[in-house]
Amino acid sequence: MADNGEEAALPVVKFAFVQIVANLLGAEGPVFDTNGTFYMVAPEVEKNSLPAGQVVRVDLDMKEAKVVCEPEVDAYGGIPAGCQSDKDNNIYIADMRLGLLKMAPNGSFEQLATKDSQGNRVQGCNDLTFDYNGDLWITAPAGNIAPDKYTRSMEEPFGSVYCYTRDKQLVKVATDYRFPNGIAVLHTDDGRPHKLIVAETPTKTLWSYDILGPGKIANKTKWGTLPGTHVGGPDGMDFDQDNNLLVANWGSSHIEVFSPDGGKPIKRIECPFSKPSNLHFQPGTNTVFVTEHENHALWKFEWERPGKLQFCDTVNL
Repeated sequence: MADNGEEAALPVVKFAFVQIVANLLGAEGPVFDTNGTFYMVAPEVEKNSLPAGQVVRVDLDMKEAKVVCEPEVDAYGGIPAGCQSDKDNNIYIADMRLGLLKMAPNGSFEQLATKDSQGNRVQGCNDLTFDYNGDLWITAPAGNIAPDKYTRSMEEPFGSVYCYTRDKQLVKVATDYRFPNGIAVLHTDDGRPHKLIVAETPTKTLWSYDILGPGKIANKTKWGTLPGTHVGGPDGMDFDQDNNLLVANWGSSHIEVFSPDGGKPIKRIECPFSKPSNLHFQPGTNTVFVTEHENHALWKFEWERPGKLQFCDTVNL
């Protein structure tokens, strides 16, 4: 049922959703590496009342998930929330307790930074995306990483955005957000990073910046607004081939579809669950994989067009 008149006026489309796996607590972070191997995370797992989040590898044909990594640093368990692959099949992980991690295909990992380029303690991270130049843009809605106390910026606006540049510098590029969450890069037709899109969940807002270079952005602008009066808002997102942005609207039972110009959604995708958390296109296909927090599950459906190439799948860009 629509929350308000504006929501009711938007066209709603329905697709056949197929469930792949379930019971992965806090299901998030869907990603493919260049070999077609699929990973996601279960950030809400606990051991002895402490975080023990997992990175899992999913066999999509067999519909089976296998734990490949439970990140832990100095006895502090991680809360992995987002994943991206580089061209060498390393998985970069945004972790709410441990910051930015890099996991090899065998499951071993390293913590890439405890301080940013200005010498300040790194904040806990939630989602991330590579641009076509190989710079990694990251949202950080948590307070300082472990061993500091775990806090989140849902009410107080201390959330930030980082860029992990090609020369391995972690640069804080923006702050003063209430729970910055999903993140995406809009490229020009010739493959240049153009706009950085940042989701601010509690305000149901998508913000944009002009990308000036590695770790450099300017001109913060309200790019889009999500409908609904529900608790929740924009979470993970991904572009299709025509630069339409598909955004998981957590708590709304819908994925919102924005044109390349932003504004208000042009249509809504109805989901068979209430809390879509993230989404990711299978490379070269129309298939969208969606994680969600109601059944803690992974689903897929067929969208109207293929997804945009990810950095790891690009050649000579």
